[in-house]
Amino acid sequence: MASHAATDREVWDVDEHDLAHIALGAGILGTGGGGNTYLGFLRARQLLRAGRRIRIVPPEALGDDDWAIPVGGIGAPTVGVERIKQGGESLRALRAVEAASGRTASAVISDEVGGANAIEPMIAAAMAGLPVVDADAMGRAFPELQMNTFLIYGLPCTPGALADDKGNVVTFPHAVSPLWLERIARAATVAVGCSAAFAMAPVSGADIRRFGVRNTLSQSWRLGAAVAKARRLRRDPVAAILALEQGTLLHTGKIVDVRRHTTAGFARGHMHVAGTGEHAGTRLEIDFQNENLIARVDGAPVAIVPDLVCVLDAVTARPYFTDELRFGLQVAVVALPATPLLRTPEALAVVGPRAFGYDLEYAPLSDYARPAWASESDRLATMAA
Repeated sequence: MASHAATDREVWDVDEHDLAHIALGAGILGTGGGGNTYLGFLRARQLLRAGRRIRIVPPEALGDDDWAIPVGGIGAPTVGVERIKQGGESLRALRAVEAASGRTASAVISDEVGGANAIEPMIAAAMAGLPVVDADAMGRAFPELQMNTFLIYGLPCTPGALADDKGNVVTFPHAVSPLWLERIARAATVAVGCSAAFAMAPVSGADIRRFGVRNTLSQSWRLGAAVAKARRLRRDPVAAILALEQGTLLHTGKIVDVRRHTTAGFARGHMHVAGTGEHAGTRLEIDFQNENLIARVDGAPVAIVPDLVCVLDAVTARPYFTDELRFGLQVAVVALPATPLLRTPEALAVVGPRAFGYDLEYAPLSDYARPAWASESDRLATMAA
């Protein structure tokens, strides 16, 4: 791997404590989807204990002509949480894309940093002996393949590859558009049981720096560390998230209704929260398609995709995935700002409310704070605090 503007001191090795922080932070950024991070954490931890290495490198560590392959899970969270992976799915998909493209990966990158899809690239990278780039193509999780910044801004969508737990590998050498790749890949995912791994077309180091959402693994780590510290010091972890991300508290209350069904490879539905405390007498509703999309209070929209709508435990700030929502949970619902890469007209055509069938105008809640690289000294100082 050629070095663009980085030194070895900027590379950090993930240990079990780091992995726990990343899993917690990525769960928050998952907005209810992206796969259950606890299962991903267990799989990655097993690799660490077996002596594998997980290295995180900044986007600047890649040369302009180095190639990183995005990998992650595809399917319905309601299936993925029950159907345990065989383990090598992402590596098989990655190798299939290398073979189809004729390009050898210098690194692995997350397609979406939200949920277990922040950890899936680490698993593939550890098995392949490659580093993981501290960036992704969403800055959150989205339900469909075409909803990522690499494809929104015109990079090739193929070749791609899907691998399941049985050993099947399906390669997609050409699709006429990212949307058609999503449709065909989704059909294949349903055919293999609604849970698989997917590898996207290789992305160059230069294009990662142009179109990638930078330092999102560092962002996940910082979120997890901030929540862990607040819990340890008996402070409010929800407030710690809002302060770190310039977020907005939308509502607090008890879940009183959840309607959820799995169809066409997605978990779809909505939930209702009856307000408590300062929100007593109000009612919040969230629509979701794997991920939370729209939050309304008493019928009025208060947060709209692509901004992140996150459902957290009201006391611990543990993120709840859409497949876990149930009557009686006491929750805090927060909104976090989306990256500017998702706020442009061309991006909103793909990930804005109308892309999901809502006749609404997107209005950002707050400014985005670009995540900083989590250096080794940052990590040591935070762990010592």
